[in-house]
This record gives sequence, C-alpha cells and structure tokens, in this order.
Amino acid sequence: MATPSLTHLVLIPSYNPGPRLLPTVRAALEQWAPVWVVVDGSTDGSAEQLQALAAEHAALEVWVLPRNHGKGAAVLHALHEAHSRGFTHALTMDSDGQHPVECIVPFMRASLAAPDAMVLGAPVFDASAPALRVKGRKISNWWANLETLWAGIADSLCGFRVYPVAPLIAVMRGQPWMRRFDFDVEAVVRLSWRGVPIVNLPAPVRYFTPEDGGVSHFKYWRDNALLTWMHFRLFFGFLARSPLLAARRLTRG
Repeated sequence: MATPSLTHLVLIPSYNPGPRLLPTVRAALEQWAPVWVVVDGSTDGSAEQLQALAAEHAALEVWVLPRNHGKGAAVLHALHEAHSRGFTHALTMDSDGQHPVECIVPFMRASLAAPDAMVLGAPVFDASAPALRVKGRKISNWWANLETLWAGIADSLCGFRVYPVAPLIAVMRGQPWMRRFDFDVEAVVRLSWRGVPIVNLPAPVRYFTPEDGGVSHFKYWRDNALLTWMHFRLFFGFLARSPLLAARRLTRG
C-alpha cells in the first residue's frame, strides 16, 4: 500500500520516455502518494496515456507543458505548485524505469528524519551501465566536489534524490541556468553553497536497451559541452565563495 504524505511528493519529469513510462508511474503509485508527472512537451502520446491513468488514480496528477523546456524547467514548474500547496520536499526520479521505485520510501524516511537536508542517490550500477558514461561522470563528480570543497556529494548526476522545495526554488529563481541537462549537478552544488546538508544513500540504477524499451535523450557532445560550460560557471562562483566555504568546513570540523 502506498505511503500517503502531505509534505513529501514524488515528482517525475517526462519527455518522450518510451514504453516503460506507465509501468514506472504505476510502480511509484504503489510506493507513495502523491505522485506528480510533468510532461515536458512530449510528442509520443504519453500525455494522453498519463491523463487516462490519472483518471483511475486520485494520487496521480499530470501537468502537460506545450513544448519542451528541459528537465530543470519541468521540475521548477511543479515545485511552484508544490510550494503553493504546502509541500516541503520532492523526490525526483526519471520516467523511463532507470531509477529504483523500491527506494522511494527509504529516501523519503531519510528526508523526514533530516528535513533540512537533500537526500542524494549514490548510484549502484550493474552490467547494463555504459562504461563511457560511468567513467565520464567521475569527472563531473570531481568538479562538483571541488566546487563545494568536498562537502560530501557522493554523486552529482544521479537524478534520484529528495530536495527541500523552498531552497531549490530560491536557487533556481536567482539565475537563468539549471533548466536542461545541467539541472542535477548545478542544483546540488548551489544548494550546498547555501548550506543545505547532504545525505547520501545507495540507489541501484539500470540502463534498459532499446529492445527492453529503453530510451535515451543523452547526446554525448551536446550534453558534455553543456556540463563543461556549467562547471566553468560554477568554478568561478566557487572562487567567489571559497572563503565562506572554507570557514564553514573548518566550523564543521
């Protein structure tokens, strides 16, 4: 039976996710309530499928954006609505079945135990993970840890995590970035700069092949260029904040 909550919700941004969408949403509904899905300009008919599912499940709400704005923009759209309704935390996860629905409840419990913190998924990869992407994320993780003076980010790219809503809205309102593939990394770095504590929990991650219904929108050169530009910005932001971050690090011991 799903665990109901008035403070914590599951938030799933979705863009042309393929056939694993409905099984993923159904599985999330079995774990938690409410579940919100933001359809980010999808053109694959998934909006209609989700709306039909929502008609059967009171715990499911669906927002349909008319055109694709990017993951971060879709998340921000839902965050404003969540904040207006009194929700304090949102667990984000992918719509393609990559993230572990069985970890929703443990992650939410960790957030309830430490409400000031962000609960970050530390991915546990199996043989399905592309070696190039597993190795490549180590570079982004190194930069994210440098930019936060090793505040404790186990993984900067995993999108399975619980955010405190108000601080994340404040971070995103303050600058125009974080709207596309750069969202996950920049969110965790900027929240760390604001002093939001970090809790890391393991999260098994599975990559599905096209034959298994897997869909990837990752573009190696485009998205790595976006990450490079993002880390360029964050590094100079880090330099400006480094005395404060160093003092905070010394205070914490």
